[in-house]
Amino acid sequence: MGVTITDGSVSRVFPTVREVLALDPVRHGAPRLVAGEVGLDRRVRWVHVAEVPDIATLLGGGELVLTTGIGLPSDDAGLRAFIGDLAGVGVSGLVVELGRRYLDGVPRVMVAAAERHGLPLVELRRATPFVRITEAVHALIVDAQLTELRATEEIHQRFTELSVEGAEAGEVVRQAAELSGCPVVLENLSRQVLAYDPAGESAELLLDGWEQHSRRIRPEGRTAYDPDRGWLVTMVGARGQDWGRLLLRWPPGADLADGQSLSPPAASAPVPAPERAGAAPGQADAVPAGRGDSSSAPPTRLTILVERAASTLALGRLIRRDAEGLERQLHRTLLTALLDHSWPVDEVALRARALGVVLERRLLVGVVVRHRADHGGEDLARHRQPASSGPLVESGHPGELLDHADAGPARLRDLAEAAGQALREAGLTGLTSALDDQTVGVLLALPDAAAEERSLAAFAAALRRSRPDPPGRAAPSGRADSPGRADLSGRADLSGRADQSGRADLSGHADLSGRVDQLGRPGAPSRSDDALAPSARRRSVAGLLIAAGSGVGSLREARRSLIEARQVADAARRDRRDLPIFRLPHVGLAGLLHLLRDEPRVQTFVERQLGALLAYDAQHPREQLLGTLRAYLEQGRNKSAAAAAAHLSRPAFYERLARIGRILDVDLDSVDACLSLHVALLALEAIRTP
Repeated sequence: MGVTITDGSVSRVFPTVREVLALDPVRHGAPRLVAGEVGLDRRVRWVHVAEVPDIATLLGGGELVLTTGIGLPSDDAGLRAFIGDLAGVGVSGLVVELGRRYLDGVPRVMVAAAERHGLPLVELRRATPFVRITEAVHALIVDAQLTELRATEEIHQRFTELSVEGAEAGEVVRQAAELSGCPVVLENLSRQVLAYDPAGESAELLLDGWEQHSRRIRPEGRTAYDPDRGWLVTMVGARGQDWGRLLLRWPPGADLADGQSLSPPAASAPVPAPERAGAAPGQADAVPAGRGDSSSAPPTRLTILVERAASTLALGRLIRRDAEGLERQLHRTLLTALLDHSWPVDEVALRARALGVVLERRLLVGVVVRHRADHGGEDLARHRQPASSGPLVESGHPGELLDHADAGPARLRDLAEAAGQALREAGLTGLTSALDDQTVGVLLALPDAAAEERSLAAFAAALRRSRPDPPGRAAPSGRADSPGRADLSGRADLSGRADQSGRADLSGHADLSGRVDQLGRPGAPSRSDDALAPSARRRSVAGLLIAAGSGVGSLREARRSLIEARQVADAARRDRRDLPIFRLPHVGLAGLLHLLRDEPRVQTFVERQLGALLAYDAQHPREQLLGTLRAYLEQGRNKSAAAAAAHLSRPAFYERLARIGRILDVDLDSVDACLSLHVALLALEAIRTP
């Protein structure tokens, strides 16, 4: 009835041979260990009494065999075969009661055979009812299984509640750390920390150089334990799309305390040991409370815990929790149906017409609106390199790691309502709703292509007039309500303004010319900053970003326009130009990779192209061959120029290139191979750069 862990060893709900020998009924028999000390930490799955020599054929492994020896072979070869058969089926140990067959001790040939096989062989020098031993051990096993069951039930109940409540990632990680008593880290596929809880340990030490450390943790399997690094790892994802890993630190040698706690104890108390052969009579020789091969792995409960936590994280990513009005919900349903192909386009057109939005025989233009500087979880989570930007806020403090005060559902609903109001003010029709946690989508339905640019300009101007002030931009110049929160992007707002939480403007935009279009409309006359009211300056395009896709002539193509607009909006967040509306021609390769940086397939591509080199650099931090490869590619594969740029002699540079080629198994003289590597490098920079 025991649970097994992935490495095939017996679950730690079962006691060890060492623990069995410490039980009172066993100690009553004056046990003495005569061989197989190395196997004292084997788990005892059951206790079996046997008096026949061929008992091995009836065993399944993990049993502690009790015998008086009356049925054992009398010859040396038979005794060797008996011990070999027991070891072959994986029994945990052999206990022989003296007095019936063997008076002074078991035969030396048994001792030698048991020592050779690492099989614990124990003598009971005093008569002991075997039934008391079996009762004590089986009661211990049942109690441990009940403890395991209660712990598993608590894990199930806790994470079920989190799933129902739609808990944020930081809360899920915090609960996992609380239940296990171990540090827990959630990272994406690029080894960047999304959330963590140090479980009372030093957060700085936990996350220092995390990416390099994480790349060394490479267990095999979807859920597995890396004993060399001491981390239990499981993949996080849903619907066949993995997007991260959940890691729980269980140092090698950690063990459970009396089967009652999931967390590793600070120190392991020694288990009373039997006397060993050669010890003085009555002297309990000190056998250290060591650990065997099975005890180095984490308990089954931790495996269950990390898998349930990963499932909760994956489910939470799929759940939409923001409440919307009925009309906005219908708009969102229709836009989602277009994006997901969940409804036929004819049905979408029919339902839209019922809402007063005619989509047939119209020029359809997808538009995405978002704030350029989001202070919510998406952006803050990307600033997760503690070595350079300081430690992240522990997940045990809700609202700090994932700051939803600024970028929460209420802010998104306000922006969606402002977009709907702008449509009405500009005399336009279309569908508008939030597309995700950061963006609002609009599908404009225009009478013809000639009205496209004019209508987009009118919508943008109306939106900037009607939208609420960007959160965090209304604080007086130079003031902040809480000190000590640095500009995460490393850029200061040149205007000297700070948001309400004391952080500098993340957008980093300043009007260098001293003139700004008050309404953001193309062709509008410029005005000096002195002539603009503070509210107008706060409504500059530095705060709001509007992107539009290509116009399409049918509803079947509307999805392409919406996706294009969303991609342009994501990429334009890195663009420093003050454009009223961003279109596809404004986005280059770097922008394309930036907008795709959270796509698991892009991260997988980067890992496939550069993973071996990144892992090598993690193992050899002084060499950093990635910089050598970057210099080579940025210099157009000109080795002499690249060596000079890398400040290396040409022989040393050539040797490094050869080593890179061997590590990546590529020909660095191949244009195609270098093109793939260069794109992967650009993608890696996009992933690492917020």
